[in-house]
Amino acid sequence: MWIERAKGLYERGIYAGDDAALAASDRELDAVEAALCLARGRVLHVRFVQGGEADPRELPLFERAGALFRAVGDRRGEGESAFWEGCYHQVVAGDLDRALPLLRRAGELAAETGDLVTLAEVLRHQGIAAHRSGRLDEARERLTESSRLRRELGSPAGVASNQVGLIHIAVAQGRHDEALALADEARALAESCGADRVAVHVEEARATIPT
Repeated sequence: MWIERAKGLYERGIYAGDDAALAASDRELDAVEAALCLARGRVLHVRFVQGGEADPRELPLFERAGALFRAVGDRRGEGESAFWEGCYHQVVAGDLDRALPLLRRAGELAAETGDLVTLAEVLRHQGIAAHRSGRLDEARERLTESSRLRRELGSPAGVASNQVGLIHIAVAQGRHDEALALADEARALAESCGADRVAVHVEEARATIPT
């Protein structure tokens, strides 16, 4: 779509002498590059999460995507890029001081642009950060809200993944019956959509519930 529009703008420039078409073509191609950078960065992130080595290309890809989205005025894309930058600093680099401001900015942009997918991701990662810092009530609130959005978006695997954290929080707060109920639902959700990796995490969380 973007490439075809850029081609049309090129033809206006070369045949009609439309200088404005060249600037418009630059914007179209910047948008393509931004989306590609974001997609490549996500692939590298998944490889790391699956047990691979951190790839030095990941963060620059997300930063480049963010810069390009800002340049073309795409605030939704800018918010998604900010989330992935924050996710890199939180998950790969273990640097919450750099991650949390980026997650906060991503949440603001996602709310502004109606990007519920990114907002749910932001809430999840803010919840994880709160959990690891011992702020259990805040963690529970953010993970619960992320799950609500993921249910609305039709993402059972995402809900099940959030419930792993909610199980651990419920155990830590002594709400063992709730933890068991969460584990039962999370298992069913993971099985319903073939989320085998999430199912493993659910069973690991279930094993921590006192009987």
